[in-house]
Amino acid sequence: MAVLNSLPTESDLIAPLVIASSGDQSDAFQTCLQQCTRQSCAPEDRRSLQAQPLALRLTRWTCTDDCKYTCMHTLTDFAAESGVRMEQYYGKWPFWRFAGMQEPAAVAFSFVNLLMHVLGADWLRRGVHPAHPMRPFYLTWAYVSINAWIWSAVFHTRDTPLTEKLDYFSAALAILYALYMAVVRLFHLYSGTRAFPGRPGKRPLFHAWRALTALTYVAHIAYLGFAERFDYTYNVVFNLVVGLGHHALWLMFALPGSAPFARFANMPPAYRPAHAGTAALVVALTTAASMLELFDFPPWRRVVDAHALWHLATAPLAVMWYDFLLTDAQDAGWKGQKL
Repeated sequence: MAVLNSLPTESDLIAPLVIASSGDQSDAFQTCLQQCTRQSCAPEDRRSLQAQPLALRLTRWTCTDDCKYTCMHTLTDFAAESGVRMEQYYGKWPFWRFAGMQEPAAVAFSFVNLLMHVLGADWLRRGVHPAHPMRPFYLTWAYVSINAWIWSAVFHTRDTPLTEKLDYFSAALAILYALYMAVVRLFHLYSGTRAFPGRPGKRPLFHAWRALTALTYVAHIAYLGFAERFDYTYNVVFNLVVGLGHHALWLMFALPGSAPFARFANMPPAYRPAHAGTAALVVALTTAASMLELFDFPPWRRVVDAHALWHLATAPLAVMWYDFLLTDAQDAGWKGQKL
């Protein structure tokens, strides 16, 4: 999902060039790349592509891509031997690829999250009453999250302009839908039933909120998709503001005493279920895990970096959140008795 990137000698030829510029902008890298492509990637010579392993061909590594990878690690090896700091290339740290995957640890941890959401969707289907008004919202959020982690795995397998947009757009959809779902749940905009009474007269507000959310998402992806240059700063700010709004609502639900809204439609504001504190715990842990995105560091053994660890940290949090949603859906506050 979205990345916040952080952030010379013994050789008469390479070291000064490495110091002079960073990563792919350095003269050393550009010279290496030109030599490699000239020797290995002549347009009339297809043997270099045919000689690539099947995994690289399936993940669409071109000869030029392979030269970039080789030069990147050649210069990173030199940096390690010389005791200088590792550089980033094309906005990313140097990772050892595996089976064509650019960032295998991030791919693996994305699949772990994907599995947690697949299991979570199954738990919701089994554990939430079919007539529960929030059931369709919870399941939709699970499916949206599954989609986000699929594209996270694809993006970390091969970073291209298309896979980057699909990853970022899917992540934004999951974050925005979580806020949408929280507002529907906490302000009781859902349609009540005989078994699960709601608040009469809320449907116009529900339709207005749904339309506003949909228009916000369409405007978001239209701006990023059609802009001359992808606006990374705006993308980060958008996701941060939406995420903070989601967190703030659930914190108000969790804090002791009366909330600014009734936690359940037909219960007094003072009613606070026993599981309310779990929402605050998950919010706190999610915020703590997000700090990994701010304190970026070079990948350990060129395999695991802060972003990959963030993906690993979110997997157990997903389990905690599904458990919270299940417990909340079964609370006595919905209809006066346990389901």
